[in-house]
Amino acid sequence: MTRILDFPYAGCSLTIPGTMNAAIFLDRDGTIIKEKEFLRDPAEVEVLPGAPAALKRLREAGFKLVIVSNQSGVGRGYFTLADVDKVNAHLTREFSRHGVQFEKIYFAPEAPDQPSRGRKPSPQFLWDAREDFGIDLASSYMIGDKLIDVQCGWNAGVKMSILVRTGYGAETEREFADKLERAVIVDDLCGAAEWIVNSLKG
Repeated sequence: MTRILDFPYAGCSLTIPGTMNAAIFLDRDGTIIKEKEFLRDPAEVEVLPGAPAALKRLREAGFKLVIVSNQSGVGRGYFTLADVDKVNAHLTREFSRHGVQFEKIYFAPEAPDQPSRGRKPSPQFLWDAREDFGIDLASSYMIGDKLIDVQCGWNAGVKMSILVRTGYGAETEREFADKLERAVIVDDLCGAAEWIVNSLKG
């Protein structure tokens, strides 16, 4: 059974009225759910603390939510496209219980050594979302726990790329500090939501 590890964070209570044609692009593993190497079983999905509340506040602030994920386990032969779909469907159901809906989940199934249209740091899926949902990338944000996530956002021209220290984030911060000068770095998704909503207040 999925464990929803959700705790009240004061920083998640900020709300900005109005609507925007902007999105929050989210890495999946290590950002909104616990990092588990080559996750294939929906029963092993573990939502990170504060993630549902953080994403709900971002929705209330007017942002669309879009997941962009590399799932190289398919290309490596560890699991199938159907397995990825099952995990994503389960994740979507769990977040919907908390009033959180995602516009779409884009994922790249190729292994790192295989040609790929959308594998991060490629910005292709963000460009696709721009076309699919009329998103203004210059008003949007990318959140993830790896260098390739923040690079994906930069490559697409988002307003800001944000690194969370969950998942591989703390390790990424230590290893690539010299490459993260343009990124905002926060502890977790709730911290990212707080930073974004505060920035909208000017």
